Amino acid sequence: MSEDRRRQTGLAGEAAACQYLENEGYVIIERNWRCRAGEIDIIASLDNTLVFVEVRTRRSGGRFGTAAESVDRRKQQQVALIAQIYLRMRQLAYPPMRFDVIAVTMGHEYVISEIKHIKAAF
Repeated sequence: MSEDRRRQTGLAGEAAACQYLENEGYVIIERNWRCRAGEIDIIASLDNTLVFVEVRTRRSGGRFGTAAESVDRRKQQQVALIAQIYLRMRQLAYPPMRFDVIAVTMGHEYVISEIKHIKAAF
């Protein structure tokens, strides 16, 4: 898959994840928050809980496993580190928080076929 097509797939998946979260009552605080250590796809809040969301998008019938399976221990550690940096930069002292994964499966023409929300995934 070309880099441009992979990027388009990722952006479509993130947009679908944001829409899903908003429909579920979440408030989107940040999208694609970046620092030197990396990026967090979505930072949202629900009921005074800060939720750091890793979005993984896969095309249906892909060869590389499910989207959720692609969030390995290394990625979990990276997201946790970036979350700590975010909290320091925003001067937020240990708010209630969790780490979620949203796995988006996409069919042809960027049509979303499934959204799986794994709360407190790590």
